[in-house]
Amino acid sequence: MIPEPVLRVEDLHLRFHGIQAIAGVEFVLAPREILGIIGPNGAGKTSVLNCINGFYRPQRGRIVFGDGDITHLPPHRRAALGIARTFQNIALYPGMSVLNNIMTGRIIRMRSGLLACGLYAGPAQREHVTHRAVVEEIIDFLEIEEARGQLVADLPYGIQKKVELGRALAMDPQVLILDEPMAGMSTDEKSDMARYILELKEVRSLPMILIEHDMGVVMDLCDRLIVMEYGKKIAEGSPDQIQRNPDVIRAYIGHADGGTAH
Repeated sequence: MIPEPVLRVEDLHLRFHGIQAIAGVEFVLAPREILGIIGPNGAGKTSVLNCINGFYRPQRGRIVFGDGDITHLPPHRRAALGIARTFQNIALYPGMSVLNNIMTGRIIRMRSGLLACGLYAGPAQREHVTHRAVVEEIIDFLEIEEARGQLVADLPYGIQKKVELGRALAMDPQVLILDEPMAGMSTDEKSDMARYILELKEVRSLPMILIEHDMGVVMDLCDRLIVMEYGKKIAEGSPDQIQRNPDVIRAYIGHADGGTAH
């Protein structure tokens, strides 16, 4: 029996001042699946993610999460439902510590609010302790214990990328969206990040959508890929199928005759 998808994108269209950023894109995300979205720069990959998060409002199409149509929900409502996101360009609070940056991911789960929890009084104190325990577990998982109290601005880029992943995990996501999580990382840092992503899938059963330009990483991590060009989906399939697809070879990986695209 085929499991019901956790997320469905149906006939998505997005236009900016006459430019068609997304044209009829559709796909599903299955439970425990890592779905990769690849394509040249400007293909519309991040625009799709922004529609899923609610940062962009498509002119046509539907986005269904679980049993609910979320196409018209604001971003904070989607986050509360369990859609978490990391960004291509790091969007942390540089003047705050690692611990507090990750703690901001818990705000959406706090009944008392961040300020009340910080006052350490009654139920708010107990809630703070609970949320702090979740954050400490994430810090241990990402192996950034030594950086716990440091300001994010003082940390190497690779550690900052881990902190951003930690903040997304602090939201208790049901779906995790990763926009170039390994951009700018060293080989060792990429290996660490790949290990975390695989553990999130295998141990925590977390479905993910991944955009990443490192094709070696994409082919190793993803269960299935969709390929975009000029806002359209031109191919979909397993990594092996995508590597052999002549449309993909011509449009993205290289030329069908074995040459390299420029």
